[in-house]
Amino acid sequence: MTFLPPAAAPITADERSARIQALAARLKAEGLSALLVGPTTSLRYYTGLDWHPSERLTGALIHADGRVEYICPRFELDKVAGLTAAPNAITGDILTWEEEESPYVLAAGRLADGGVLAVDDQAAAFIWLGLSRALGADRVTDGGPLILAQRSLKSPAEIALLTRAKAITLEVQRRTRRWLKVGVRTSEVMAFIDAEHRALGGEGGSWFCLVSFGDDTCLPHGGEGDRALHTDDVVLIDTGTLVDGYHSDITRTYVFGEPTEDFRRVWTHEKEAQARAFAAARLGAPCHSVDDAARDYLTGLGYGPDYRLPGLPHRTGHGIGLDIHEAPNLVRGDVTSLAPGMCFSNEPMLVIPGRFGVRLEDHFCMTESGPVWFTEPSHSLDDPFGEGASA
Repeated sequence: MTFLPPAAAPITADERSARIQALAARLKAEGLSALLVGPTTSLRYYTGLDWHPSERLTGALIHADGRVEYICPRFELDKVAGLTAAPNAITGDILTWEEEESPYVLAAGRLADGGVLAVDDQAAAFIWLGLSRALGADRVTDGGPLILAQRSLKSPAEIALLTRAKAITLEVQRRTRRWLKVGVRTSEVMAFIDAEHRALGGEGGSWFCLVSFGDDTCLPHGGEGDRALHTDDVVLIDTGTLVDGYHSDITRTYVFGEPTEDFRRVWTHEKEAQARAFAAARLGAPCHSVDDAARDYLTGLGYGPDYRLPGLPHRTGHGIGLDIHEAPNLVRGDVTSLAPGMCFSNEPMLVIPGRFGVRLEDHFCMTESGPVWFTEPSHSLDDPFGEGASA
């Protein structure tokens, strides 16, 4: 049986237009002329264009009056024109530059005299430098806070896409556990996971895949070899896919065989830390309070303290959306208040150096009534997917 919600509709041009108008209002209120969006996920967020970064600038100027102008090399004109004419994309004038010309001078010329330009915080450094030379450093400012204010609060359409993506990956995780066999290599498991993501509708298969066996699970991002699976190995699989550009990212840890009592104890601590982090996610509370809840519990059991091992070596969670890791984060020092529409991973990993690591990762969304899981957390060590211990 496959456990998937109905397919989710893509983000519409109307929703993107509303995002642009809200941004334009913020630009106007802050006395800024425009925002330059580089070839980042924010370009897709506002316009629908998915453009891979290179050494040449392709992007969009979003003006304080709501106009959108695209900037691209002259030889990319036809391609960009086709992308902007696609369903659910935003149209706008396309400004082009030839190879010997400067796109930064072109962008600067679109601003009123003395106008200040906000710049996408994910744009490459050479874009910032080029704009600073063309405009003067005092007329270029960080557009990150403007973008974060919108992107951190997911709409119902975005949440539906995230829900679909995460459901696909959870089903892939379920299928993978059933498929594992003695002697299979991590590369073979990754190929299986990729194929299953594709079969279930994940865009491009696995956006990423981390498979670790045995003591390689001590390494938060896995070992470098192509290890074979043995009976009673710890298995850690962290993987995800895309649906209309929105990410999943789910980790499961279990044993291929019989767990030791020590592993069972640590696994139980990990599950409880994840549950305490979820319970601490209260509207209006600072993001760091979620990390505090997981870390304080683990410190009370003798792990750590702080990021020391054995213990929790990284933040409890990260934001997620069009980027797999987005701000704000569930980490010490992040004072952002939790608000409806924010979406996070919850993954307070436990590492026992030289022996094993345990990471259980699910995601939740903040709603008007508090946190809601996108996926059901691991049921138990012996029955991770709630199928019955013999599944």
